[in-house]
Amino acid sequence: MSEPVNPVEYTKKELPASMSKIATALIAIGLIGVILAYLFDTTRASFNGLVMLMFVTSIGAGSVFLIAIEYLGGAVWSTPFRRVSEFLGAVVFLLPLLALPVYLNLHSIFEWTHLEVVEADKILSGKSAYLNPTFFTVRVIIFFSIWILFYLILTRNSKKQDSNGDQNLTKINIKVSAIFIPFFGLTLTFAAIDWIMSLEPHWFSTIFGVYYFSGTMLAALSFATILIVYLNEKGYFVKGISKDNYYSLGALLFAFVNFWAYIAFSQFLLIWYANLPEETFWYLARWDGAWKYVTISTIFIHFLLPYIVLAPQPAKKDPKRLIVASVIILFAHFLDIFWLVMPTFGKESFAFGWIEIAFPILAVGLILFVFVFKYKSENLVPIRDPKLKRGLNFRL
Repeated sequence: MSEPVNPVEYTKKELPASMSKIATALIAIGLIGVILAYLFDTTRASFNGLVMLMFVTSIGAGSVFLIAIEYLGGAVWSTPFRRVSEFLGAVVFLLPLLALPVYLNLHSIFEWTHLEVVEADKILSGKSAYLNPTFFTVRVIIFFSIWILFYLILTRNSKKQDSNGDQNLTKINIKVSAIFIPFFGLTLTFAAIDWIMSLEPHWFSTIFGVYYFSGTMLAALSFATILIVYLNEKGYFVKGISKDNYYSLGALLFAFVNFWAYIAFSQFLLIWYANLPEETFWYLARWDGAWKYVTISTIFIHFLLPYIVLAPQPAKKDPKRLIVASVIILFAHFLDIFWLVMPTFGKESFAFGWIEIAFPILAVGLILFVFVFKYKSENLVPIRDPKLKRGLNFRL
């Protein structure tokens, strides 16, 4: 065992009581709304439940990826607040619970679960070896198991290092992260295909997994940024975190805003240029009726607004701008998943009412509750991580 690393000076503070109260209130309001939604309109609620599931998946699985990519890349600037992603990564434990009501209503959501339709459709028959309830169930279990398993390994070693300072635990996590990254890429891609793309099983796109990945990274990073900036400004982290650390957060957000736009435009451009009916119908449905306005709004909210907020160099060091940009991106990501999923429910016009409001309220409440729960039992800072002091001394 290597020599323990001396911990930095860190005093854990109690979180504001308002955070627990807000999380509890959001869960209560959202849960009541969701239960009523399933009672009043099960199909509509199931589609909204799918939107919530994929949004929470972005936060949970995306946060585990952020943990792994820091270890694998040897990044130091993010080490002082890596625990925020570790806490948010615990959201993966909620995914089976959130998936259950959606899973119980697969027949109402997915066309390929109707045997008579599959038998009468040549394309669906050709895909039936992959798109069938049994194999779908197996894949979902595999996805959740992989995310939870790697989360447990990475965070267990990180937490253990707080007590013994063993630097070998960092080396182990680097190796674990190297194994996890390809598994993450495959499982997230197939999860996006299974839960979202198969809503329109006649549609083809070879870039959809990357599209969902780009939104996932933005969502996980944005939620973490909000908490990091808020808690650091209130003095919950160790002293020494500078505006240069903020700049790296802002630069990464800005990079993925552009990456999402690049992937989204690339997918559209390839389909538009090829002009194949089996591909174009998907976009035409989202350019019909009221969906046209959602499509246009997504372009502005998901790309132009955060781009404008984060483009100036000083903005990437500005706590208020970082929070504003992150809130916009989180809203945009939820809207984006809504835009991907709900046209299957309503082809000509989109439904929007108290049902659509209840699900994001519950999602945010659950994520915040998990963060507060993890904070109470663990240090907010990896106090004996060998990269911590370099992270605190990080300067551009």
